[in-house]
Amino acid sequence: MTVSAERKQEIIKDNAQTTGDTGSPEVQVAILTERIRNLTEHFKANHKDNHSRRGLLMMVNKRRSLLAYLKKINVERYNALIQKLGLRK
Repeated sequence: MTVSAERKQEIIKDNAQTTGDTGSPEVQVAILTERIRNLTEHFKANHKDNHSRRGLLMMVNKRRSLLAYLKKINVERYNALIQKLGLRK
């Protein structure tokens, strides 16, 4: 369910604006997207796991707010990230 350290470093490297950037909205959204995808796979086998479902909903809402912020400050970066991660608008 969690993202491995190697995978997280790979995601950070792929989405960072500059070297050492871990706090930009792009990086945060990419990491949250990976965690959401992992949890979605978890729910295919464990459909009664309501405690984790609450965490999933919180992650989805956090990602939505980060995407709204990114769209507000820079639409081009928002569109590029949506395209890169394969998310819908």
